[in-house]
Amino acid sequence: MPPLRTALLQSSGRLGDTAENLKRLDEAAARAAQSGGGLLVTSEMYLTGYALEVGDIAGLAEPADGESAHTIGGIARRHGIAVLYGYPERDGDTVYNSAQLIGPDGARLANYRKTHLFGCFEQEAFTPGDTPVVQADLNGLRVGIMICYDVEFPENVRAHALAGTDLLLVPTAQMHPFQFVAEQLVPVRAFENQMYIAYVNRTGPEGEFEFVGLSCLASPDGVTRTRAGRGEEMVFGEVDPELLGASRETNPYLRDRRPGLYASLA
Repeated sequence: MPPLRTALLQSSGRLGDTAENLKRLDEAAARAAQSGGGLLVTSEMYLTGYALEVGDIAGLAEPADGESAHTIGGIARRHGIAVLYGYPERDGDTVYNSAQLIGPDGARLANYRKTHLFGCFEQEAFTPGDTPVVQADLNGLRVGIMICYDVEFPENVRAHALAGTDLLLVPTAQMHPFQFVAEQLVPVRAFENQMYIAYVNRTGPEGEFEFVGLSCLASPDGVTRTRAGRGEEMVFGEVDPELLGASRETNPYLRDRRPGLYASLA
């Protein structure tokens, strides 16, 4: 099975302008596909922007099968590339901080609702999801989804490891002064759980926040395979099933677990 060339779109888009962000996503998908990419991953809340008023988030929120999902399905199909995008999801009167994976044929593969909400802003704007492991199959890989703060809880990522996730996609809105998460924590999570992690951030000032960029693809051997800087850019990394298999063969973490000792963690 050949490596999956993965494009990390480090961008904050235009705050509150879904149409412009869809246009930019279309352009990014074209560039990624022309560079051999099979998957394009965006940042948390890419579709609308992050630092919005709570009422504006509710007004811009869409169902998982809404108009923007259909538009992105067309983008994915036209360029032959899978797309993972962050957006505010409306389900009845409830709003979630969500991320959806669209396949290269335009089909909706998986939709994830952020389970760990960070700070007063998110806790006021969103309802937390209650499904920690959401997966889909893509190019022979088991792909899982989390959002930002979720990856900072080791139990969350371990649950994905035990469920067989090969590549964990983490759109994020990582802000100053927490850049150590991108620089240090994410590669460690990849190593201790024997998976690839694509961590894709926003960048620059937005409202009261200063997003730090530093998007990365970390591999199961603990190596950061690609790393963005602090500004808007798209970087590429290879998710290699052969490296994944070899790393899992030599690393005993998951085999050497003793779950009976960990009951108190629950």
